[in-house]
Amino acid sequence: MKKYTDTGKKDTRSGFGEGLLLAGRADERVVAMTADLKGSLKMGAFAKEFPERFIQCGIAEANMIGAAAGLAIAGKVPFVGSFAEFVTGRVYDQIRQELAYGHTNVKIASSHAGITLGEDGATHQTMEDIALMRAMPGMTVIVPCDYNQTKNATIAAAGYEGPVYLRFGRPSVPNFTPADEPFEIGKVYTLNPGTDVTVVACGHTVWEALLAAEALEAEGISVEVLNAATVKPLDSAAILESAGRTGCVVAVEEHNMAGGLGEAVAAVLAAGNPVPVEFVNGLDRFGQSGSPSELMKAYGLDSGHIAEAVRKVIARKK
Repeated sequence: MKKYTDTGKKDTRSGFGEGLLLAGRADERVVAMTADLKGSLKMGAFAKEFPERFIQCGIAEANMIGAAAGLAIAGKVPFVGSFAEFVTGRVYDQIRQELAYGHTNVKIASSHAGITLGEDGATHQTMEDIALMRAMPGMTVIVPCDYNQTKNATIAAAGYEGPVYLRFGRPSVPNFTPADEPFEIGKVYTLNPGTDVTVVACGHTVWEALLAAEALEAEGISVEVLNAATVKPLDSAAILESAGRTGCVVAVEEHNMAGGLGEAVAAVLAAGNPVPVEFVNGLDRFGQSGSPSELMKAYGLDSGHIAEAVRKVIARKK
């Protein structure tokens, strides 16, 4: 089993802030916009270095999306940043009409996603955002797993033509992917080769999948861990190839059961190779207040629950 080392816990939103700064240095068209959340989105370094390219929109998310669409039509590359709940649900109509319908080159930077937002509770913990954005025709959906990958995904998004939804989080989590690995939109990354089961994960759950794989190795179970950092377009070929060798799949995500990575993986398998599948997700529930680690365990998203799903799907295969 390939060992991944936690090089030090960092929050993925800071990875976005670093990637935004680097993208801004590389391309003078990059513009940053936020709805009164510069600090929370870690846009401060960009705003300091490029004050003429930073726009504080106030608590007016719908107006921010409209202004970003106008800037994109004028040739800029706008990143609009807010909490995941506010930059998807609150402005769904604007995203649909002004970004997706026109395939407008705006990047939606979505922070504080999922239940790992923590103590702020259900009103701020969106567990439905991937489903909302996946449903948009032409929308690219990226859910990187750590600081390094979020930084590199932000740089890749800046150079990608079309609307992008980039999802990241608030808590400090293990940082384990290579700092200099260019991010490829649409690619599934094989983090651990295996022969008995395929675990497909995204975001904060990728590290938990690696921990589960390490624990299961001691039981003689060989787990292939795939990091589906691009949820849409999903790398169907990589998933089918892996499932063809292992014969069963577990899909893991910090998101509700409807419309997320799990259903995307299931659709790929149903069409190409209908092997047994188990799902690890937040089911059909809203969030609640608690620490990120408490909530990951309570909602069944930690390594122990992933291991349970692996044992169950392998039993179904037999």
